[in-house]
Amino acid sequence: MIKLNYLQPASRTITKILVLSALLSSLSACTALVVGGTVAAVAIVATDRRTSGAQLDDEAIEIRASARLREKIGDRGHINVTSYNKRVLLTGEVSSEQVKQLAEQLVFEVENVKLVINELAAMDGSSLQQRSSDAIITGRVKASMVDTSDLRASNLFKVVTERGVVYLMGRVTQREADRGTDIARGVSGVVKVVRSFEIITEEEARRQ
Repeated sequence: MIKLNYLQPASRTITKILVLSALLSSLSACTALVVGGTVAAVAIVATDRRTSGAQLDDEAIEIRASARLREKIGDRGHINVTSYNKRVLLTGEVSSEQVKQLAEQLVFEVENVKLVINELAAMDGSSLQQRSSDAIITGRVKASMVDTSDLRASNLFKVVTERGVVYLMGRVTQREADRGTDIARGVSGVVKVVRSFEIITEEEARRQ
């Protein structure tokens, strides 16, 4: 996930700590991508159900979409761009409904984007305290999934939190989708869980 807003030093520190903690607790091979002063966790091909090409496309989509939004919208919004298998989730706050629709249009025009899920809210930007709280919730959800023995892998889900609302993305079976949702709902501070899954069969999951 790439955040367009520039976080204050304290917030960057919190985000880095949470990312590192999640990586260490899951013991999965990952690397860190630094864009615009923020850190994004990027899973290595071997631990992801997307193809290697899809992962690279998603990284490129996030970078290109973020650049377009920064150029065209600027300080009229705090927008998070998350791409999974060319499906792009937009979260955050913008100054008006018109800006919200403009953001969706700008992202949809980015190369390789198949779908835009526009969850932007036309309201004042969230506070530093709220964003820090969201980062903590994301870390808690990921940690809870790592601790769950009946999920085959700890990195099946991409987790995004905005104002206490947790968004889950991934290529998962119906059982995994339901289990992951239940886990997220049980985490302290979660207001609601929004699912954006690509449902695959159990047979497809076994092959990956």
